[in-house]
Amino acid sequence: MRTTVRLDERLLAEAKKYAAESGRTLTSLLEDALRETLARRRAHARTKPARLKTVKGSGVRPGVDLDDTASLLDLMES
Repeated sequence: MRTTVRLDERLLAEAKKYAAESGRTLTSLLEDALRETLARRRAHARTKPARLKTVKGSGVRPGVDLDDTASLLDLMES
C-alpha cells in the first residue's frame, strides 16, 4: 500500500543513509521501526501495575521526614 508521510529532512536523510549502509530499502527500514514501536507499546500495555504490600504499624517515627533522603540515611546508619 502506498501512503504519504511527512518527515523531518534530517531524519529522512539519516534513515536513507542507514538503509543504504545496511543494504535495505527505506520502506523496509521504516516498516521495521514502526513494528518495533508498536510491539513495545503493546508489551507496555500488558504490564500490570506493581502491588505494594503494607503492614500494620503506628506510622512514621516522630521527627522522620520521608522527603529528606539525607536524614533518612543518617537514621538508617545509626
